Amino acid sequence: MKSPQTTQRSETSGGEADHLDFLSQSAGPAEWIALSRVFLPRFVEVRGCVLWDRSYDPGNFQLWYDELKGDVASIEATLNEFRLWMYVDFDDDPASRSNALDLAGEIARAWRLSLGDAFPDRAFDVRATETVDGPVVSFTSLPGTGG
Repeated sequence: MKSPQTTQRSETSGGEADHLDFLSQSAGPAEWIALSRVFLPRFVEVRGCVLWDRSYDPGNFQLWYDELKGDVASIEATLNEFRLWMYVDFDDDPASRSNALDLAGEIARAWRLSLGDAFPDRAFDVRATETVDGPVVSFTSLPGTGG
């Protein structure tokens, strides 16, 4: 991680290379924007369900709405999952699994804040959970808080 530019930048700022130094050397504007959407996604509300915009497709939503008989909690639980393990390749050792779950926890914390900003009259259960495959970030609306 210590390229000459990173070393020069960290010396200029008076410290060791950190996360911003790393990203400034390895990510361009498109990557920064994409990363921001992971931590601060957009949400849509459809028929009382709050959904991650990436998971919302009108046809698919209708299928699940019919299958789950309009049960908001079940629909949200089904559609609002970010399977981090599908997008980030972590090694299968205890330290890597712990790091993966920590990252999922940070994403969940950011989603909780974003959901609160987007839907101030609702409360949400936002979780980072470990599964057999790897970490998953998910959310559902709490009953009685809107919708």
